Amino acid sequence: MAFSESGERLRRMILKAIDDAEITRDEYDQIMEIAWEDGHLDNQEKALLSELQNLVEEKMVKIVHK
Repeated sequence: MAFSESGERLRRMILKAIDDAEITRDEYDQIMEIAWEDGHLDNQEKALLSELQNLVEEKMVKIVHK
């Protein structure tokens, strides 16, 4: 399944967070802005955001304040 343009940008940012094992508050806010830029969340965006939230809850990705 192909990602929408915003879904692809979300995917890249979330993969970076996974690779880094951390995400800054600014990056997290940017992810949310991308997800909502068209006014709604599609199924791909929901799945990506859910995966990021799971990784944060499981402490596999930490939100850091830089």
